[in-house]
Amino acid sequence: MTGVTGPVSGVGRAAAGPDAGEPRRPWVVGVSGASGTPYAASVLRGLLTAGLPIDLIVSRAARLTLLDETGLAWRDNAWPQALASWLGVGTAAAVSRAAETGWLRHWSPGDLAAGPSSGSYLTRGMIVVPASTAAVAGIALGLSKDLLQRVADVTLKERRTLVVVPREMPFTRSTLLHMLSLHEAGAVVAAASPGFYAGATDAQALVDFVAGKVLDVAGVPNTLLRRWTGELGAARRPSS
Repeated sequence: MTGVTGPVSGVGRAAAGPDAGEPRRPWVVGVSGASGTPYAASVLRGLLTAGLPIDLIVSRAARLTLLDETGLAWRDNAWPQALASWLGVGTAAAVSRAAETGWLRHWSPGDLAAGPSSGSYLTRGMIVVPASTAAVAGIALGLSKDLLQRVADVTLKERRTLVVVPREMPFTRSTLLHMLSLHEAGAVVAAASPGFYAGATDAQALVDFVAGKVLDVAGVPNTLLRRWTGELGAARRPSS
């Protein structure tokens, strides 16, 4: 059983916005320039399905990767339409509504005065997916060269959850050391490495496995992957 890869009812819950009196405390999702934009899309769908608010940052390099991998040209002045196109047919109305209510927000990567650039802007944490080696290095070294890196640095200093999802391989010595530095600083380094015990039959199921594990680390309930039950061969049987 794989989880959501397209239109889902949970997106409608997210579009409805917060309950009366409920403070908005979003997950920040930072998309860097590494190949692997499907991982980011699956994580975003999972957060929307869970009905959680999102602050989205798409780096300049990520826009080139999106264009290459999906044919999508990301524009700040039309980001709800671009996001709906990226996440799949049927999400347009929900994404538009979430954007209108402020439950879903987008920040330009060059806007270093954006809300989440400050520790007083409350968030649940941040997920950097996919994380390029440049992003890993910049976060580990505290460079804050763009909004994505700045928010990651803020997340660490405020002792909030930071999940970094590197996709590139093999790793150089410097990248391994940077990942170790992130681990020692309190981040979770969750490499985009899918498991094959869940009976995946297509690439999307492998993508969803990684996204589901990332959301698990973040404490976000999801049904993106078939979970291990201790029974050999269970994943090869049809889901009931």
